[in-house]
Amino acid sequence: MLLLAAAFLVAFVLLLYMVSPLISPKPLALPGAHVVVTGGSSGIGKCIAIECYKQGAFITLVARNEDKLLQAKKEIEKHSINDKQVVLCISVDVSQDYSQVENVIKQAQEKLGPVDMLVNCAGMSLAGKFEDLEVSTFEVKPYNVYVTVAYPPDTDTPGFAEENKTKPLETRLISETTSVCKPEQVAKQIVKDAIQGNFNSSIGSDGYMLSSLTCGMAPVTSITEGLQQVVTMGLFRTIALFYLGSFDSIVRRCMVQRAKSEIADKTA
Repeated sequence: MLLLAAAFLVAFVLLLYMVSPLISPKPLALPGAHVVVTGGSSGIGKCIAIECYKQGAFITLVARNEDKLLQAKKEIEKHSINDKQVVLCISVDVSQDYSQVENVIKQAQEKLGPVDMLVNCAGMSLAGKFEDLEVSTFEVKPYNVYVTVAYPPDTDTPGFAEENKTKPLETRLISETTSVCKPEQVAKQIVKDAIQGNFNSSIGSDGYMLSSLTCGMAPVTSITEGLQQVVTMGLFRTIALFYLGSFDSIVRRCMVQRAKSEIADKTA
């Protein structure tokens, strides 16, 4: 009886594995596709543009700094695989006038065709204590359109260097418990997940565990993915509790160290 149940379970899993591709979104063919990358003049955005260009895509780079855009354009064009590929640069601040952004995107579509993939990498992380941040720093499917939410880890980019300048000690120590990734590695994974139509894009085992633990009501792109989340949720939650314990310990040590420093300053 036990063997029969085990055989049934194995057969069920195999059936899900075979049926899964039938309900998954059709992968995006990058050769000839029009990819728009905001924040594409540096960091992960530029590396994503390079990765897509390597696979035959037409690129529209959107960023504020025109000099950086032209420099990024030259770097991306080194990776062309045919003479027809184009890199279009648009200098605009996407956080300002929306009508201006809409107009330049229309111009890009007139030159390179409809947008097949939109990559939003504009902006940067502003690190700091919640009570010290200004209010102004907070900003608040249809048919056949798929969204990929990326969870990039700490990545060796200019934005990450700026983030570290204001990062509190607790956050920095927690961040140092894992390694810093190369932007090329992160970009390659994001592009891979985006063209496959995956909702989540994560890097490494920690990223996969985090995306599984926070999936909630997020859509799945295959039955296999949903089954993996159901099966691994309990194990990942157990591992996460050990992570949280370690992080809490770091925060407590910093609090004690800060209190001792304050006492020493008062008695000095």
